[in-house]
Amino acid sequence: MSTTTLSKPRVMAGMRPTGGLHLGHLEGVLTQWVSFCDTADAYFEIADLHAYTTGYEHPQTIRDARNEMVAVWLAAGVDPKKSTIFLQSAVPEITELHTLLSMITPVSWLERVPTWKGQQEELGAHVATYGFLGYPLLQACDIAIVRGERVPVGRDQVAHLEFGREVVRRFNHLYGDGQEVLVEAQPTLTEFAEVPGTDGRKMSKSYNNAILLADDEETTTKKVRSMITDPQKIRRGDPGRPEVCPLFAMWKFVNPLKTDAIAEGCRSGALGCVADKTDFAEQLNAYLRPIRERLATFRSDPAQVEAIVADGTARTREVAHAVMTDVKRAMKLI
Repeated sequence: MSTTTLSKPRVMAGMRPTGGLHLGHLEGVLTQWVSFCDTADAYFEIADLHAYTTGYEHPQTIRDARNEMVAVWLAAGVDPKKSTIFLQSAVPEITELHTLLSMITPVSWLERVPTWKGQQEELGAHVATYGFLGYPLLQACDIAIVRGERVPVGRDQVAHLEFGREVVRRFNHLYGDGQEVLVEAQPTLTEFAEVPGTDGRKMSKSYNNAILLADDEETTTKKVRSMITDPQKIRRGDPGRPEVCPLFAMWKFVNPLKTDAIAEGCRSGALGCVADKTDFAEQLNAYLRPIRERLATFRSDPAQVEAIVADGTARTREVAHAVMTDVKRAMKLI
């Protein structure tokens, strides 16, 4: 059961289609995915079933977000010729595996996943559904169905992956007869870049502080001008503290070569926040312009995006079918 292509590790990652992607997605996730296209046998999932765990009342919103999200992936540089992009709901083997693994998964294992209670408190009691309780198992199936070996996760997500590893370990113990029927994926610990939003908090659509990759340049400029900077720097001549300024944190990836000069000008008071914002808005728009131009191209040709997803999904199903054959044989279902 080979899990690699040309000796590259098989990496699996996914994203829920829940709305427009922003600068935080680009710097925290997509730049890494682009590198995986060259360094790994990469599978990228449109996790639309996961979107229903919290957004089940808005199916059209989830449907509309699918192509838009993939268009942004492609515009950011994810290469469909060097990776496999697939639609979760179009790979029925995932839900079939989810059903079979649910037979051996203790409820107590699901209830101890940290986000089970935390997200109920944050999002409300309406998310306390059977599907939401079981979403960590569905995530495990997303990985297992493509024989994923590596999964990029932040430290706060390690518990989710370890849950999946425990389920796989239990399955192999019960049915493997000494063989590894399902693969235990290993975490690739990643310090995801945390991009500040316009209000200084972590950039998030739910905080209404995000600079969207699909924003036009005028909108981007307005958002930058509204950004919070160092609250102690009120006038241009006042000395500032770049280490607490969200705008300075964003300079680090938009144009890192300018950070030393900006930090010096901020601390000395020679650089005012208005001038800094004006310069940054121009630099940010220039930084995003190639991505936005490619995004416009993919948006204008939805059939191309759909064809890419269909091709990747078909290739994923070939792998998934082989996995399910092994699973069913191990469980004496065939």
